[in-house]
Amino acid sequence: MTIQHLTRPSGHAIAVRHRPAAAAAPTILFLPGYASDMMGSKALALDALAEREGLGILRFDYRGTGESEGGFADFTLEDWLDDALVAAALTDGPLIVVGSSMGGWLMLHVAEQLGARVTALVGIAAAPDFTDWGYSEADKAALAEAGELRRDNPYGGEAELTTLRLWQSGERLRLLERPVRFEGPVRLLHGDQDAEVPLEIAFRLKDALTSDDVQLTVVKGGTHRLSAPHELGLLERTVLALAAGA
Repeated sequence: MTIQHLTRPSGHAIAVRHRPAAAAAPTILFLPGYASDMMGSKALALDALAEREGLGILRFDYRGTGESEGGFADFTLEDWLDDALVAAALTDGPLIVVGSSMGGWLMLHVAEQLGARVTALVGIAAAPDFTDWGYSEADKAALAEAGELRRDNPYGGEAELTTLRLWQSGERLRLLERPVRFEGPVRLLHGDQDAEVPLEIAFRLKDALTSDDVQLTVVKGGTHRLSAPHELGLLERTVLALAAGA
């Protein structure tokens, strides 16, 4: 699969990998998590599924991450939502949007903006409104004073960076305090040992969605990544079932 580079108005190009769908099959649009990219285990598992089953898939990196251009600190959630919408425009036909963690937040906005094109949603440890519940009052005060916040990365490596601009953009995108308007099937996958996104958030999202077809699957022993072989199998079965009904 060849990689495309789409130059955005900021002058930075986003990297995109697009596997077109066979016939009238739907396309999976995969939205990575915070500071993640399109080469993670969940994205690659879905790409392999798409190749086997004749589905389309579009994977991409937000500006400032992965193979896309720019510095991570220069962009916001609103920028990354715009990247997702531009990437979606490369596809034709029905979309199944799959969002991991932060991508699960952006997924909801994509669905509201694209309307009938989106036939189903899959949230993997979806993290809507994390700028609200994911930061303590002390964190928010430090952000306001210093303009950025660095916290320990739970997976090791460099500290996790949040800029004030990014946090403010997230506050503008909050949606759990209102109805989340989507009428198609929604499948939420969440581990009961998720230390980053409380299981309570999955229940709040379930209740906020206007769809009558929302299922929350709680994975025993599952952590935030949900990338063990049996968890990837659950993701693949979930997407395949939705594709059959698209």
